Amino acid sequence: MKSAKYSNLSEINVTSLVDVTLVLLIVFMITAPLLRTGMTVDLPQTVAKEIDPGKAIVLTVSKNGDLFWQKEKISLQILRERLEKRKTSNRLQPILLQGDKEVFYGHVISVMDIIKELGIGKLGLVLKPRQK
Repeated sequence: MKSAKYSNLSEINVTSLVDVTLVLLIVFMITAPLLRTGMTVDLPQTVAKEIDPGKAIVLTVSKNGDLFWQKEKISLQILRERLEKRKTSNRLQPILLQGDKEVFYGHVISVMDIIKELGIGKLGLVLKPRQK
């Protein structure tokens, strides 16, 4: 009897693996940009509770960028010092920040940045109600 010599086939067929990988790559390339964009939603409207201005610190940024504590003109350094003193002595009231609509945006942000650095969370922006 003649014995047949059989050999094992030890090759991996990567054609199907490459096909699946390319299909997944295409799917991810199409869906990734869609995940980054926002969605348009209608947010619920509410009536905000008003803060009594008599119990709050009113900071004002004027049209030319000057900063006022109530009606006293101050610098950013003085603002930082006053807020630090009030925070350490637990005499910190809510802060109302109002800025002229024509003021450079950076001036208002620099005031908000100081308030954020000090960890003060009671900040409100003063806005004029929209006329109907």
